[in-house]
Amino acid sequence: MEASAIKHRIIVAGIGPGNPDYMIPAAREAIRGAKALAGGHRALEQFAESGRQNTMVIAGDIPGVMEFVRRELEQHDVVVMVSGDPGYYSLLDALRRCFPHEPIQVIPGISAMQMAFSRLALPWHDAQLVSFHGRRPAAEQLTYQPGRTIGMLTDGKYTSRTIPPILMEQGWPDTAKLHICARLTYEDETIRTTTLRESVSLPETGHGILIVEG
Repeated sequence: MEASAIKHRIIVAGIGPGNPDYMIPAAREAIRGAKALAGGHRALEQFAESGRQNTMVIAGDIPGVMEFVRRELEQHDVVVMVSGDPGYYSLLDALRRCFPHEPIQVIPGISAMQMAFSRLALPWHDAQLVSFHGRRPAAEQLTYQPGRTIGMLTDGKYTSRTIPPILMEQGWPDTAKLHICARLTYEDETIRTTTLRESVSLPETGHGILIVEG
């Protein structure tokens, strides 16, 4: 689809880490005014207005989502809600592959990674940020260096129990400080500070953020 053929916008709205209090007003306004709205199950339950908006669940059928966006674009703007910030491991990559870049407008959001560092009052301008969500980072991204800090997205396979041994294989001392952050901004938020050695004997936590300090 050529940019000249697209008369409307694809608005990719970051909805933050979960709690609506952490969504910026511009994203809230775009979602409220949308005639076509795509997002995860939880996001649609929170923000979609039944009967007024055409909606599409973002789950495993990414080609189906792209077709929904393409079809709705013929009549009006389409708002795509993504958790955290659109620029950090989101559907924005797929949208840029399927559509010209010119009609895409991004409204940033607060990522879970950003929230984790803020909860710990840690600066993150020098931190290495990697994702274990559905992938395993290259070994050189995880290698220990004195003073190094790594922030990690996790999933159900790579967790607070399975990642520490990987880090220790890359030279991290077992006494290195590890922060385990889960359910950030929700009422049941947990943040536990421990060591790589001790973390493997604690309750397992996935789908959150780990931060290790060298």
